[in-house]
Amino acid sequence: MEELAEEAGITVRTLRFYRERGLIPPPRREGRIAWYGDHHLARLRTIAALLERGHTLNGIADLATAFESGRDVGEVLGLGEPTEETPVRLTPEALADYFEGEVTPENLATALELGYLATDGEEIVHISRRLLDVSAALVREGVPLAAVLEAGRQVRVHADALAELFIGLLTEHSADGRMEKLRPLAKSVVEAELSMAMDRRLRTPPRP
Repeated sequence: MEELAEEAGITVRTLRFYRERGLIPPPRREGRIAWYGDHHLARLRTIAALLERGHTLNGIADLATAFESGRDVGEVLGLGEPTEETPVRLTPEALADYFEGEVTPENLATALELGYLATDGEEIVHISRRLLDVSAALVREGVPLAAVLEAGRQVRVHADALAELFIGLLTEHSADGRMEKLRPLAKSVVEAELSMAMDRRLRTPPRP
C-alpha cells in the first residue's frame, strides 16, 4: 500500500479512504500480504484526472459503479468487429474530455446499455468512431448527451427495420445474394430519403 501510494503521489491515508469508498478494487491477497498492481495505479491516476476536471468523489464512485457493471468488449464485439465501423479506445478521463460536464453515471449507464461503450480492463471502448465524433459534435452544439442517447435508441429501432427490409429484398431478388453489394445501395437510398424528409419538415411551418 505504501509503495502504491508513493507511486500515485498520494498519502496512504488517502489511499485507504479510496479503498473504503470502493473507488479502487481490493488487492490480491497472499496470506497477510496485500498485492496492488498496475490496474490499481491506473485507477488512481484516473481518479486524479477526473478530480482535476471537476468531478466529485461521489460522482467518480457512481461512474466507477456504472463502468464496472457494463458489458466487456468481448460481449459487445462477440459476433466479430463491425465491418465498416472503427472502435475507439479511450481512458475514462479522455471520455470526460469528449463530453465535458455530460459524462454522468446515468449517461454512462445508458451508453453501456445501448452497446455504444464497452469495458476492456481500465479502458473504455466506443463501438464507432463516427458515432463518437457525431455525438460529441451534437453536444458541443448544445444538445444534451441524454437527448443524443435517446435519439440513438430510437434511430436504432428504425435502422434495424431498414436493415431487415433491404437484406430481405436482396435475398429474395438477387441470384447470388452477395450482401456486400447491398451496403452502399441501401445507404444511398436511406440517406436520400432522410435528406428529402428533412427538407419536407423544414418547409412545413411549425405549429403554434
